[in-house]
Amino acid sequence: MSSCPRCQQPVRHDDVSCPHCGYQLKAFGHPGIPLYRANPEEPLCLTCTYHLDDSCNFPKRPYAQTCTLYQNIDEPILTPPPRRQPAPWYRRNPTLVGVLGLLAISLILALAN
Repeated sequence: MSSCPRCQQPVRHDDVSCPHCGYQLKAFGHPGIPLYRANPEEPLCLTCTYHLDDSCNFPKRPYAQTCTLYQNIDEPILTPPPRRQPAPWYRRNPTLVGVLGLLAISLILALAN
């Protein structure tokens, strides 16, 4: 369990707000959107990857105290795993391959007589 930044009481990881003091922990009331907060001395933008590469279009930039897209420059950006090649059509449709095989054998036997 983590703790609330305001009251230091324990909160569950999927709580949207602190049940003790009501402090907002997640953005837009959704448990899947983290809300990053800056300390009062410096804004988040000073350590954000998107600010440094000038790809941020957040309206509060460069003095944002809260952000949902914050990416710390010291943490590596995780890349998705490489995509697997799809299976060939004959492996995705074994029933069709079986029917076509039976049809081919039947046609060969019919032509042989």
